[in-house]
Amino acid sequence: MTAPKRTARRPAKSKSTPCPDCQTGQVSESFKVGARSKRESSDRQEALCLTCFGTGQAPTD
Repeated sequence: MTAPKRTARRPAKSKSTPCPDCQTGQVSESFKVGARSKRESSDRQEALCLTCFGTGQAPTD
């Protein structure tokens, strides 16, 4: 009989903290419409969070 092989355990993944600006990776922003006199629209659009680049996790640096 041979002894069973032992496998090394992987270290547990550390829980990352959510992004302080978005928590989901996306933020909603207003936008301007019109040809010459740009006016602020009442609608909102989703945009990529520039703090975490869409990951939803706080940057490590």
